[in-house]
Amino acid sequence: MNHLKNVLTDKLETMFGVQNLPSPVAGGSSLFFNGIEFAHFHNDFELDLKLTRKIISQQQLTHPTDSIFHPKRSANSQWIELRYENLEDVDKVVELVKLAIRQLPGSPPRTRK
Repeated sequence: MNHLKNVLTDKLETMFGVQNLPSPVAGGSSLFFNGIEFAHFHNDFELDLKLTRKIISQQQLTHPTDSIFHPKRSANSQWIELRYENLEDVDKVVELVKLAIRQLPGSPPRTRK
């Protein structure tokens, strides 16, 4: 496993109770929260994350135009491919995973700052 993927999965598993397990559908590995798969890795540098269309729009995320895995993904999809090339990118992915987890049943309540 690539160093950045290790950093990402370590942060998620220790901070949020996320499990990195073999994917029953996509091959490779997937991320689960309370038994629900909400993301899967396409490779060591790309995570396919289930967010809501609203969050994708709010965060101004765009589907990679050169996607190999989902080249014809609908603009209305709740899934977004996230690529990470450095530790700063990993931190951004962690923040987006937090948003994804908040949409799942059994997620911890949002705390005010």
